[in-house]
Amino acid sequence: MRPARSLAAAALLLLAGCASHPTTAYDPYEPYNRAMFTVNDKADQWVLKPAAQGYQAVVPSPIRTGIGNFFDNLKDVYSFAFNVLRAEPEKAANDFMRVAMNTGFGLFGLIDIADQAGLKNNKTSLGDVMASWGWKSSNYFVMPFFGPSTVRDSTGLATSLVGPGPEKLIYHNSRDALAFYGVYGVSTRAKYLGAENLLDTAAVDRYSYTRDLYMQMRAKQLGQPDPTQPVDNFNLDDLVSGSDSSAPAAERKAAPAEASAPAAAVAASAAQ
Repeated sequence: MRPARSLAAAALLLLAGCASHPTTAYDPYEPYNRAMFTVNDKADQWVLKPAAQGYQAVVPSPIRTGIGNFFDNLKDVYSFAFNVLRAEPEKAANDFMRVAMNTGFGLFGLIDIADQAGLKNNKTSLGDVMASWGWKSSNYFVMPFFGPSTVRDSTGLATSLVGPGPEKLIYHNSRDALAFYGVYGVSTRAKYLGAENLLDTAAVDRYSYTRDLYMQMRAKQLGQPDPTQPVDNFNLDDLVSGSDSSAPAAERKAAPAEASAPAAAVAASAAQ
């Protein structure tokens, strides 16, 4: 037990050290995140991407679509449970109907009949539940293998993985679980082949670009302010006094009414 405790203590000290001098407010663990981003990137470059390319080249498109639909149907089961926890009965009913229709008439989810029937695909995660319960803002966090996330979302994902779920009916040991998630990872990666070229073209710093894009996306999904945009924190009194200080003292005393005009204009523009 002592080595495990020492390792846990070292990990906590590492995260504490990473958070001591953050350069970005929503990324206090940047040194760790950059290191894990590099690890994930190398693993993708040498393992996951070649596997996805081989998968795309060998497996026919209809079968790839069916496999993707199967995993998507499992996500709908989670989405149903999480929308119940969020007290979203309409979305929960929609998810239930999606699962029932795709499982019963779509060969256990291989065929997506629900989309054709017009049922919305509104995937909900445990991170969304936590956000609706009050955990609104959360720092950026890069997960091993899974990639960009936040502390809140990674906590939700980890809880979902270790908790009961429909995929537990498919695999019953570690070897089967490894194969299951391996197929899921390769299938998901195959959908985004070519996206890394866009990332390389658009980004000078691939890490920062990926981080900000993810944080913007999550903020939009949760209906929250974009954390990547600066907040205007200026003091109107300081601004007005700074403007007045540039005028001679006699003029400031002679025209107090005129000095209030710029303040009114700034306040009006700020209100708009």
